[in-house]
Amino acid sequence: RREPGLIVSGNILDVDARLLSPILPRPWGAEAPHNHIIVTTVTLDSGEVGHGFTWTPTIGATAILSFIRDDLRSLVVGEAADPQSLWPRIAWAIREVGNGVSSIALAGIDLALWDLAARSEGQSLTSSLGQKHDTLPLYGSGVNVHYSDDELAAQTQRWVDAGYVGAKIKVGRDGLENDVRRVGLVRDILGPDRTLMIDANQRWSVAEAIEHITVLEQFGLEWIEEPINANDLAGHLEVKKHISTPLAAGESLFSRERFAEFIDANALDIAQPNVTRIGGVTPFLEVAARAHAQGIRVVPHLLVDLSAQLAFALPGVEALEDVEDADFEALGILAAPSPVLRTGGRGSLRGDVQGIGLSFVNDLALIPESVSNEQLTEMVTE
Repeated sequence: RREPGLIVSGNILDVDARLLSPILPRPWGAEAPHNHIIVTTVTLDSGEVGHGFTWTPTIGATAILSFIRDDLRSLVVGEAADPQSLWPRIAWAIREVGNGVSSIALAGIDLALWDLAARSEGQSLTSSLGQKHDTLPLYGSGVNVHYSDDELAAQTQRWVDAGYVGAKIKVGRDGLENDVRRVGLVRDILGPDRTLMIDANQRWSVAEAIEHITVLEQFGLEWIEEPINANDLAGHLEVKKHISTPLAAGESLFSRERFAEFIDANALDIAQPNVTRIGGVTPFLEVAARAHAQGIRVVPHLLVDLSAQLAFALPGVEALEDVEDADFEALGILAAPSPVLRTGGRGSLRGDVQGIGLSFVNDLALIPESVSNEQLTEMVTE
């Protein structure tokens, strides 16, 4: 990691943002038929332009867009374009609204500044951070709690056929008996040599988590993800005492301070920061370093087109999460190939990547049909 002040020269002249809401080829249930990507640009007084984005899967997209345009823009214009020195000052300035919309919005600007910094040196983001891995295995991940058993089996088989090292499935919808059947089904398809992870998305109480995980451990789980309320620190410690499966969480922790509490309390075995929800690359690197220093594995959450670039620069990362048909190419929102190649069950970085290497389309047809023309105008214009 570079020291603040040594990354890129110039001051911020302007910030802009626009919204893309592509329909998911494989919807994540009735509440998530599409994803929202807020594309950001930061222009310097030198004329250089950095490109970034931020993300939300369900609600809040227009609030994030407005926060960037109406609040963050005025705070960062005129500031030096060094993300590591700028981020803590802006985080302090917006502290009164808490985290969530504000941290996701700040990530859009932070990513654009890291893109600028890396490209100013003629490097990829991964190279500028210090590349540790040329390639990493992929594991298949599905938002599939609503899938039938046949659909779940077919999805798992696709991952096996693609050479993925393992699979992660959702649990916790229809009781323990249902989970035992479905997890057993997936384990049979994966065989004994591939990893199997399960994700409850905070559906259980502490008592339910202990009961269900204890039963499901018979299937040889690599980890259990978000078994209980994401902010229940005491609950995580209690669950962790009673299970042998590693406990993973972090996608729903929206600040580096909250992550520090979980890490310092040893409430996690695996930390899963989401680079957009945590506020960008700057706090992501802090969380990853803190976790690594305490022997906690880091598995970046979702968004393989960016998360893989960060994972390649982190020590100890063993695999990349690849949510089926949710990468940016599958969503149809890239104007050029993704910087992350996924072939033969492994992920790697293209050799010609500069910055974060993401170029987004400007196609209003990607907005879902459920959005009216009036709403569309509000979303994508000043």
